[in-house]
Amino acid sequence: MAGGGVSALGVKKERAAEYKGRMTWAVAMACLVAAVGGSIFGYDIGISGGVTSMDPFLEKFFPVVFRRKNSGHQNNYCKYDNQGLSAFTSSLYLAGLVSSLFASPVTRNYGRRASIVCGGISFLIGAILNVAAVNLAMLILGRIMLGVGIGFGNQGVPLYLSEMAPAHLRGALNMMFQLATTLGIFTANMINYGTQNINPWGWRLSLGLAAAPALLMTVGGLLLPETPNSLIERGRSEEGRRVLERIRGTSDVDAEFTDMTEASELANTIENPFRNILERRNRPQLVMAVCMPAFQILTGINSILFYAPVLFQTMGFGADASLYSSVITGAVLCLSTLISIGTVDRLGRRKLLISGGIQMIVCQVIVAVILGVKFGTDKQLSRSYSIAVVLVICLFVMAFGWSWGPLGWTVPSEIFPLETRSAGQSITVAVNLFFTFIIAQAFLSLLCAFKFGIFLFFAGWITVMTVFVYIFLPETKGVPIEEMVLLWRKHWFWKKVMPDMPLEDGWGAGDGEPAENKNHN
Repeated sequence: MAGGGVSALGVKKERAAEYKGRMTWAVAMACLVAAVGGSIFGYDIGISGGVTSMDPFLEKFFPVVFRRKNSGHQNNYCKYDNQGLSAFTSSLYLAGLVSSLFASPVTRNYGRRASIVCGGISFLIGAILNVAAVNLAMLILGRIMLGVGIGFGNQGVPLYLSEMAPAHLRGALNMMFQLATTLGIFTANMINYGTQNINPWGWRLSLGLAAAPALLMTVGGLLLPETPNSLIERGRSEEGRRVLERIRGTSDVDAEFTDMTEASELANTIENPFRNILERRNRPQLVMAVCMPAFQILTGINSILFYAPVLFQTMGFGADASLYSSVITGAVLCLSTLISIGTVDRLGRRKLLISGGIQMIVCQVIVAVILGVKFGTDKQLSRSYSIAVVLVICLFVMAFGWSWGPLGWTVPSEIFPLETRSAGQSITVAVNLFFTFIIAQAFLSLLCAFKFGIFLFFAGWITVMTVFVYIFLPETKGVPIEEMVLLWRKHWFWKKVMPDMPLEDGWGAGDGEPAENKNHN
């Protein structure tokens, strides 16, 4: 088939200027409910660090760590170095990695809602097992079920948000997932702060409250409308058009419906999306699906969010002060995500990613210098330097919150053509969870081995990813999701990688942006 198989089928013409519609209550409510999946993801990230710093929890499940923590002779950097304790945190993400691969065919064949509902049910089961845990095996099994929920939820929710949102608001609405994630982290930190003194079952309350958003996600998933893209892909075109008219608030949806129909024609010829995604014409999207989530984790943010109370205690903060500091960082992350929501569709993805990367590099280096000069294996930080460390970490978290935090999910979810979208999102989730698992499992050991150098390790990776975005990522703001494939063919590098395909009028020459976008930049 000419042009790598897409000239005869698939979206062949840029029709963004013909799109009609507005933000409707149907879209707002659907996105709000769907984004609850992000809140559970965030809650599970935030809750584990606080729980693993609670003495009753450590004494019951990790007595070796409990004794080491309360020993006055232990190296500050190594007191929490325990593979079992790391496994409590990381098992969730390994389970999520595996389940995300099974979630892809469910999402494609049964719809985005099916993955959301499956995720919600798995979260409920995991929360019940955790709150009732009587031994380490039951505790880990609960975390594994939570991981299955993350695999399905993180597969379905970002796709659902990208497909429901109007093109000109897709960035902001897609970030509802990240906003809900940050709200989940902040909520978890607040709950940990409140339950730390409830002996001996405060940790059970912290883990069990994950059931509340899980129930909301399950019920909401059953009530949500399916996306028109998914309905059309599964042969229900008339129903898909009715949903499209309802969520756009107009019956004049011919241009968008045509794009979806053309995309579904190609999608329905693909029997194995995972094999198809390896073709040359999908190479740019595949690279982004691997690099964006990997880089998001290699910022080091999850190390801070997982282990914030442990990390602050390592630096010499008391138990109360460490949890209080993690509450502050959680609040900063949540508020900074609002900045991204308000600017992403005006400033674009690239500017936020690059500026956020530069700020994170500076912050990581400053923390490394302070710890290297003023903190040691048997020394504590002074009050003034402790405050300085918290402030700089907050600046780091703020930069992540408006850049790599939301955009690490937004960009991969919006760039794939329909025929490989579920597979692409599955790869994105799997890569994210794989690197999350590696960092979660290794961080306490790395902290023990690298000491303050751990922050320089992450600063080096942030430098790499910032350069990567500058060179390889075209601006995607304002480009309709079904026309994204045309964008790569105008990028200075990716057009050399992809097979030739003639483009119709309406695209700016040489810069990778639609002509319409150029007029607004």
